Amino acid sequence: MASALLVVSEEGYWGEECIEPLTTLDDAGFDVTVATPSGGPAVLDERSVDTAEVDADTAEWVQEVHENDERLNDPEPLAAQTAADYDTVVFPGGHGAEWDVNQDVDARRLLRNAVAGEDGTALVVCHTIGILAWTRTDDGDFLAEGRSVTGFPNEWEEGIVDEHDRLPDGRKLPYWVEDEVVAVGADWDAELDSETSVTVDGDLVTARGPGSSAAAADRLLDELDV
Repeated sequence: MASALLVVSEEGYWGEECIEPLTTLDDAGFDVTVATPSGGPAVLDERSVDTAEVDADTAEWVQEVHENDERLNDPEPLAAQTAADYDTVVFPGGHGAEWDVNQDVDARRLLRNAVAGEDGTALVVCHTIGILAWTRTDDGDFLAEGRSVTGFPNEWEEGIVDEHDRLPDGRKLPYWVEDEVVAVGADWDAELDSETSVTVDGDLVTARGPGSSAAAADRLLDELDV
C-alpha cells in the first residue's frame, strides 16, 4: 500500500489545505499518517471554517473531518518520522506554520529527504512554502535555489495583515513567505492571473493557497503515478 505523511501545524492549519490532500490520499488508497512538531493535536485556524471566509459546505466538511479524524487529534511527533518510510510527504498550509512547521528542524529534514530521494515526492502548500527559506540540501545549499515554486503571495498578505503586520487574531506575522523564499534564490511565480497555481520542479510540488488545494492533491497523485 502506498503511504503518505502529512506534517500539520499545532499553531493553526488552514482547513481546506489539509483536509483536501488528506481525503484525496485516503480515497486513492494511501495509508496516511499525520504528524505535528510535538505530537500534540493539530490545531485548526478558525478563520478557515468561518463562513465569512469560506463557503458553508467547505466549512462544515472541514470542521467534521477535523473533529472526527483521530489522526489529526492524536498525531505522531515529527522527530519520530523518516521520509524514506513514505511515498510522499505533504506540508499543508496556514499562517500557523510560520511559528512551528517552517522553523522545525525535523520538518526541514523530512522535506529535504523527500525531495532528495529517488522515489519520494513532497507537496508544500501556501504559507508552509516558507520552510524553503530554512531548508538546505546535504551539500549546504538552499533547497529552493533555482527551483520554480508558487506559494502565498505578498499581494494577498497585504489584504490580511494591518499596517503593523498583525493578523486578525492579533498575532504579528513574523515574516512574509514570498520575501523569504525569493531571498534564498527560488524562482517565484504565484500566477496571480490564474484561478489555481500548482508548480512542479523535480520531486517538489508547490501550491499557492486554499483554492489550489484540490488541484495540488490531484497533481500529486499524477506525480506518484496513482
